[in-house]
Amino acid sequence: MAETVTLTDNRNGKNYTFDILEATKGQDVIDIRTLFKETGMFTYDPGFTSTASCSSSITFIDGGKGELRYRGYAIEDLALNKSYLEVCYLLLNGELPTFDELKSYDYELRKRAYVHEGLKNLFYSFPDNAHPMAMMSSAVSALSAFYSEHIKMDRAEDIKIMRRRLLAKVPTLAAFAYRRSLGIPFIYPDLERSFTENFLYMMHAYPGQHLKIPDVQVRALDTIFTLHADHEQNASTTVVRSVASTGAHPYAAITAGINALWGRAHGGANESVIAQLEYIGSVDRVDEFIARTKDPEDDFRLMGFGHRVYKNFDPRAKILKKLLDELKHELGVDSELLNIAEKIERVALNDDYFISRHLYPNIDFYSGLILTALKIPKSMFTIIFVIGRTAGWLAQWIEFMQDSEKKIARPRQRYIGSTEKSI
Repeated sequence: MAETVTLTDNRNGKNYTFDILEATKGQDVIDIRTLFKETGMFTYDPGFTSTASCSSSITFIDGGKGELRYRGYAIEDLALNKSYLEVCYLLLNGELPTFDELKSYDYELRKRAYVHEGLKNLFYSFPDNAHPMAMMSSAVSALSAFYSEHIKMDRAEDIKIMRRRLLAKVPTLAAFAYRRSLGIPFIYPDLERSFTENFLYMMHAYPGQHLKIPDVQVRALDTIFTLHADHEQNASTTVVRSVASTGAHPYAAITAGINALWGRAHGGANESVIAQLEYIGSVDRVDEFIARTKDPEDDFRLMGFGHRVYKNFDPRAKILKKLLDELKHELGVDSELLNIAEKIERVALNDDYFISRHLYPNIDFYSGLILTALKIPKSMFTIIFVIGRTAGWLAQWIEFMQDSEKKIARPRQRYIGSTEKSI
């Protein structure tokens, strides 16, 4: 017999019973789909902090324990032992690839990395000072015009082609957006280079130059891609699913996710971290800004600390901190920024103000330092996030479309406006 929960309306004493749906791991949920029909009321949950919008088998997070898993695999194991491309395959197929599957997958994505020549005209239409995220959003949206057949996909093979096509082209579009922002020539993909190496090559090379990308740089960025690959039902993923619920082109849904990610409260946070470290400017000024953070009369907020979900240490941050410690000399991390960050970190990890509020360093605190060492400008930080998260968005889009219980997203409201008026 299924477990249930009973809701009592204190106004009239009526009781209403709702089923409890079990999760394989983590929180069970109360099935309130008949709530309005039975009670005439809605729930009220701004920000959906207590609402599960779907059932999913992709990513699991336990914020209290600092746990993150893709398809059951701990993020620590994946980040240390698997490439980003293997993680993409895992998210999109449910299992890690065999050696032969990975080889075939890698080769297909290398070939699909080239984009239609007509897309170059889109980039040239932007002004020189356009933000790369504006160009990225437009370019991915424009793909729906070049591949309009993806609006209706009846065969599994069509969906496979669509997701591989987008996954392969996003790094190329990202590199084009960066180079257009600088007014320098585009660099086409190199079939001899791996996914992550190819992106760094397209960003930094010049025509005719056989640029060698150090393995340490590829490893660092590949890890960042893996750590960003999916993160359950966050703001941008929720937007992707919501747009998918309307039956829109899949690339339109992914574009919506890109736009949601652009916000500084979401994917733009690591850009804010570096900007703030540059603003602090010196180790000698750290105590001043720590004091400002604690001052209730000061609206200054220390960027890169705390997380909506993790009430313990962000497991992704632990991985990046270790990577940063290992590679800071090989990567050539900016010593002044690093010194400032390390002092802030020391204070925060030993100060009751931060500990009691669960304000631990998050992924953004460390990723910005690594990206800066890779000579990736702040304006490109969120695009790096886009590249990594595309695999997760695609996995979430596919799962939603295959969900027999899916419905168009249509939250309700508590109306607090004027009552009836007459002219």
